[in-house]
Amino acid sequence: MIKNIKALIVEDSAVTRQLIIYALRGIEGVEVVEAADGIDGYRKATSQDFNIIFVDINMPLMDGFTLIKKLRENEPTSKVPIVVITIEGAKEDQERAKQLGTNAYLSKPVRAPEITSIVMDLLGGK
Repeated sequence: MIKNIKALIVEDSAVTRQLIIYALRGIEGVEVVEAADGIDGYRKATSQDFNIIFVDINMPLMDGFTLIKKLRENEPTSKVPIVVITIEGAKEDQERAKQLGTNAYLSKPVRAPEITSIVMDLLGGK
């Protein structure tokens, strides 16, 4: 059973952040940290330890692709599972995210069971 998960949500939409938080609260022992843009997300991701990171693609200051690339190049965050949650459903965007090293790609609108299922799949052994 999953316990004591620390999740980072990097998403500029407060509504989408709240949806992800709602889904994660269904898993016992989850702590959530929020960031509203890529720069804040990178700062938080590299100053704390996270078990999983949710990233939007279209964000101000630093987009999700740039954030993912930087997280994968940074040794402490290089292996942390990254889940993309975005309105961008184009095959090219999905392929780019995969090449950058994401673990899952969800298109908006997402539902709480999808998020819970992804977390269980990626962190089931934690």
